[in-house]
Amino acid sequence: MGINEILNNILHVEHGFQHIIDGADEIYSANSKEQCFEVALELFRNDAYQARMLATTILGRLAIEDNDALRFLKEQVSTDENWRVQEMLAKAFDEICKNRGYEKCFYLIENWLDDDNPNVVRAVTEGLRIWTSRPFFKENPSLAIALIAKHKAHESEYLRKSVGNALRDISKKHAELIRNEVLQWDLSNPQTLFTYKLAAKLLK
Repeated sequence: MGINEILNNILHVEHGFQHIIDGADEIYSANSKEQCFEVALELFRNDAYQARMLATTILGRLAIEDNDALRFLKEQVSTDENWRVQEMLAKAFDEICKNRGYEKCFYLIENWLDDDNPNVVRAVTEGLRIWTSRPFFKENPSLAIALIAKHKAHESEYLRKSVGNALRDISKKHAELIRNEVLQWDLSNPQTLFTYKLAAKLLK
């Protein structure tokens, strides 16, 4: 199936992610990495969010080895205003870490978490959920919690929601660690309180 045919099929579907992933698999397997990069850049210029989701997924595959693709994800895809594209960015970031190795990607995780763009940060907090089911962080839950909680009072509600939900996920197996973390928070800060209500939702 050609790229235009794949794209046309994708444009008819408004919800879900699997059709995007399947389309990216087909393009990635049928073209060279150089061709895939050019296709992704062209797709990302498309007005249809589905095309930009597809571009993001292809770039995520390429970025496992290609730092130019990784840079494009961080600098360009993160500026897209469509939330579905940001969901694919989060999935792409996890795909990169999974294939490169989570421990080997620790420097990359820290780098993205320190970015000024909340969408870049959210790609990490959201992409690695459930953090403590991922290799390396499974053995280091306290480290995962510390990394996520740094953004508990971020001005972006979109990011804080991801932070709170990620911590809540971890509380299912590490309730005491999450309890110890949130007990240190200043709940007089309304942004922190917002995150707290999500993070502590399952704590008794």
